[in-house]
Amino acid sequence: MADVFLHPVNVRYLEVDAQGVVFNSWYLAYFDDAMTAFLLDRGLPYRRMTEAGYDVQLVRSEIDWKAGIGWGDEVVVAVSTAKLGRTSFALDFEVRRAGEVTCTGRTVYVVIATDGSGKREIPPLIADALGEPAPLLPV
Repeated sequence: MADVFLHPVNVRYLEVDAQGVVFNSWYLAYFDDAMTAFLLDRGLPYRRMTEAGYDVQLVRSEIDWKAGIGWGDEVVVAVSTAKLGRTSFALDFEVRRAGEVTCTGRTVYVVIATDGSGKREIPPLIADALGEPAPLLPV
C-alpha cells in the first residue's frame, strides 16, 4: 500500500470567490472528501466504519496557503497519515497543481462511537486502513 494517496479535484466555478481564487472554506471540504477516498482506497469504506459502530470527528485543522487555485484548475489532494494516538489520529494534506504545492494542512480526528457514547480507542479496522505514519512525499 502506498504511503501517500492522491485524490483529484477539479475546481468548480461555485468554489471561487470575488478575488478569483478558491474560497478558504472549500479547502476543508476538499480535505474531508480526500480523507474518505483515502480510507476507501485502503479498504475501509466509510459506511463499513459506521456500521461497525465507529465514526470520526474533526477536532483540529490547520491550513497554510502558498498560492491560490482558481476555476478550472485541476489539482490533486495528497493525503498521508501523520500521527496515530490512542483515540485520535492526524492526516496531512497537500493541494498540488502541476507539481506546485499550493496549500498544506493537517487535520486531527477523534474516533467516536456512533451510539453517542463518546470517544473510543482506534480500533484495528481504522488503524489498519491508516497504516503507519509517513510524511508526504516530495512533489
